Amino acid sequence: MRVLGACSLGGAGHLHPLVPVLDAARRRGADVVIAGPPALRDLVADAGFPFEPGGEPPEAEIAPIRERLPVVAAADAARLGNRELFGRLATTAMLPAMTALCATWQPDLILREPAEYASAIVACRRGVPMAQVAISLAEVEAGSLAFAAPALEPVEAGVVDALHAAPYLTRCPVALDPSPFPTTVRFREPPAAGAPLGDWWGGSEAPLVYVTLGTVIGRLSTAAARYRTLLDAVAGLDVRVLLTVGRVLDATALGDIPANVRVEPWVDQADVLPHAHLVVCHGGSGTLFGALAAGVPLVVIPAFGDQVENGRRVAAAHAGLTARSTELPDGAIGVRELIRLVLADDSYRDAARRLAAEMASYPTVDDVVAGLLA
Repeated sequence: MRVLGACSLGGAGHLHPLVPVLDAARRRGADVVIAGPPALRDLVADAGFPFEPGGEPPEAEIAPIRERLPVVAAADAARLGNRELFGRLATTAMLPAMTALCATWQPDLILREPAEYASAIVACRRGVPMAQVAISLAEVEAGSLAFAAPALEPVEAGVVDALHAAPYLTRCPVALDPSPFPTTVRFREPPAAGAPLGDWWGGSEAPLVYVTLGTVIGRLSTAAARYRTLLDAVAGLDVRVLLTVGRVLDATALGDIPANVRVEPWVDQADVLPHAHLVVCHGGSGTLFGALAAGVPLVVIPAFGDQVENGRRVAAAHAGLTARSTELPDGAIGVRELIRLVLADDSYRDAARRLAAEMASYPTVDDVVAGLLA
């Protein structure tokens, strides 16, 4: 059995949801290869899979779209991201290599993340079964597909219907995300072992606040200002803070670091979440689902895309609170108050733990993958 994992632009946030599913396929004896843009090579190697690089749009075409996403209206951002970037540019760049790979390697099953469309086009053309592994909320991803449809249907008629009908695998709990996909399969990942967290705070036992804005925001021209707002928000609070800024942003651009803050380029969240009392994040789905699976409440500061809806649903489930923006003049004050409110009220942690219990009740990823491979 040959299983092809397909990932588009977006870095770790798009790749990591695929990894436990592909690991489960490999545990059942499947040969697994991941195809994606060349920028994913190191991430795929770190995950321990063979990699087949395809094409990707030039940075000169991606950067203007990325810069506009946080500042345009939500509908315009959805069109730019889903139709222009993923539906048109990324698909066009990846399709030749994906076509050639599937012709020579001949996968029996394609497991794709929802923003990668070239593999779906090839699956339709060659009659290869496929399933999609959720990144975000099901309703958000169904909406993303609708936005991408005008770019996809002229390339392969019927691909949008095929995508909607394909099995949709998600870690997200029903309570947070009812799904419009007719074949929705919810699963749980095995708990991560996690490595010991460094003692960067001199033995302090103050609550640990994990602060991250994911892997994409660090590439924006506004990144340093966003992180500076968060540093000002936590300065002087009686908490330990771990802030990760990604491997692109130079941390020296942030200015003075408060005494209670440790800044790192990257720490595996599986190492942090078992110790965290609160996660302050952008609302990216990988961070959000990880925090909820660990029963940790959130403060969400959305920047663009699905982050806004993710934050709204966290607040509706009482598993945290959502800020409007880090770019307001009083942004630091507003974020500081949200942190104080969530830490002071155990009902937020209780709600997060209820969602964690629901997520833990789902079938294992191994059981789900066994059904797909059968």
